[in-house]
Amino acid sequence: MPRPSPLPTLSLEGERAMRAIPLAVITGAHGVAGEVRLKLFTDSLESLRAHTAFNDGTLALKALRQGPNGPLARIDGVNDRTAAEKMRGTELTVPRSALPVLEPGEYYHFDLIGLPAVSTEGAALGVCVAVENFGAGDVLEIERPDTKRFMVPMNDRAVPEWDADRIVIDAAFAA
Repeated sequence: MPRPSPLPTLSLEGERAMRAIPLAVITGAHGVAGEVRLKLFTDSLESLRAHTAFNDGTLALKALRQGPNGPLARIDGVNDRTAAEKMRGTELTVPRSALPVLEPGEYYHFDLIGLPAVSTEGAALGVCVAVENFGAGDVLEIERPDTKRFMVPMNDRAVPEWDADRIVIDAAFAA
């Protein structure tokens, strides 16, 4: 998601670059010929089409289309409804390094999830457990050490700084 800021792009090194990122999940079978229904975690079918192999090369899509009630796919080796039903719940993942390089100041939601949150004074606030968007921009959900949660808008006032190691939150927004 774009964010106007002079911040660097999150670095992709070592394990972080190879982290498996889900782009979709199979929600069930469609028809009797082995097609599966998908729930996308991307913005479009085109984002999925950009990849040829998923799950460390163990899954390949033969076809992908928009069905009447959502995205549908044919997976190589899945040829009937029974096999398609067995795939329910399977995520289609790619390594983080296979995703498009971001411009400075941009981020993927999953890059922020799991990062520690600290105040501008350096006090530990908790961990980012989710990034939501209810229509007015991204909102970070932070879980405090006492397991209570609070939400912070992902903007320059509330989050003046973030990188691959932490999210800095203005204390006025951490109440």
